[in-house]
Amino acid sequence: MYETKINKDLVLREKLAIERTVMANQRTLLSFLRTSLYFSIAGLSISELLVFKYATVVVVVFFIISFLLLIAGVATYLSQKKKIANSRKQVGGNIDTEET
Repeated sequence: MYETKINKDLVLREKLAIERTVMANQRTLLSFLRTSLYFSIAGLSISELLVFKYATVVVVVFFIISFLLLIAGVATYLSQKKKIANSRKQVGGNIDTEET
């Protein structure tokens, strides 16, 4: 009886730890998205507010950086999501379906 209570507590802790990891992964994706949008907005602002010889080059560089950040964020998110799914299996099956 005492051992099953400990086992349920461990499963609950593991479930909560994985959920925190999932939320951290989502926050990371959102921060990549936010930074990507900032670079896009900076590129648009430069093109509208400043006029100088290489303004077009600077705008293109900002848009390229923005696109690369977006791709890196999505790639990181998907990679971590796969690792989280594998860790759920290693913990002892799909934790979501177990009763706590």
